[in-house]
Amino acid sequence: MEVENLSLNHIALVVEDLHEALVFWGEQLGLPAAGVVQTIHDEGVDIAFLQIGAARLELIQPRDQESGVARFLAKRGPGLHHLCLEVPDLDAKLGELAAQGIELINESPRERQGRRYAFVHPASSGGVLLELYERH
Repeated sequence: MEVENLSLNHIALVVEDLHEALVFWGEQLGLPAAGVVQTIHDEGVDIAFLQIGAARLELIQPRDQESGVARFLAKRGPGLHHLCLEVPDLDAKLGELAAQGIELINESPRERQGRRYAFVHPASSGGVLLELYERH
C-alpha cells in the first residue's frame, strides 16, 4: 500500500463568542488572522481562521441554535470540534474509506468557495470528527 502525503490544514474549535475567542487567540496570544470573519449561512455559523505556522486554527460560533454546531456546543461545550487533513484526491480517499467500512458523514464531496471537503464520522475515527480537504 502506498503511503499518502497528508497534511494538517486546520484544527477547529467551537466557541460561544467569536469576538472573545478572537481577542484571546488573536490579540492575547498573537496568532495572525488568516482572513476575515465569514458567515456560512447553510451551516448556521460564523467562522474565523488564525494562522499557526503552516496550519490554521478555525474558530466556529453557531448563529442558528438549530444547527449541528449549536447542538454540539450545547452537548459538549466549547472546545475541539474537528481536525482537518488535506488529501491529494478526495474522491479516491472517500471511496477507499467507504470500501474499508469507515462511516462517512458525506459520501460525496461538498464544495464551498472552490474548496472540496467531506467529513468522516467520529465513530470511525476514535471519537474525533475528521474533515478532509482536497489539496489544491
